[in-house]
Amino acid sequence: MAQRVFNITTEQLKDSIPQLSVGDRVYLSGTVYTARDAAHKRIFQLLDAGVALPFPIGNSIVYYAGPTPAKNGMAVGSCGPTTSSRMDAFSPRLLDLGMIAMIGKGDRSQEVIDAVKRNGAIYLCAVGGAGALIAKCITAAEEIAFQELGCESVKKLTISELPLIVGIDASGNSIFERN
Repeated sequence: MAQRVFNITTEQLKDSIPQLSVGDRVYLSGTVYTARDAAHKRIFQLLDAGVALPFPIGNSIVYYAGPTPAKNGMAVGSCGPTTSSRMDAFSPRLLDLGMIAMIGKGDRSQEVIDAVKRNGAIYLCAVGGAGALIAKCITAAEEIAFQELGCESVKKLTISELPLIVGIDASGNSIFERN
């Protein structure tokens, strides 16, 4: 099957998910939020305490990254994906709360695949080791929570044509099983 290419905004993603299949290329533009291990733990503490989260989970897209400080007029420094399986314990609950997409690298657990399928969500893969190139797709960055976590704080990013590959589609198909 030929690889398909899509240019999609984050506002269009929810409606586009049913048309996306494993292996499709997606150039994504719009708003995403960064969160890695430490931020996920803090988000879960807030959820368990019934406290408002730093960003709305409904229709959100979370990029598993910890951007380094900006240099040379860039919005961020290097901003490559971290290993997604480290967030597997957190992802099903966030998907059930309305998160529509995750961006990271590497395979996911069966529990995450089941939650993606159950919620009609998607897992998008960014190229590991390409953090400096990915940073060129980030046009704005704002730290919105957990400043004390440094690079792992939650940031609101504005991205422009971030190149991604569909790793797990809404039907639960996984590029890692196929290949």
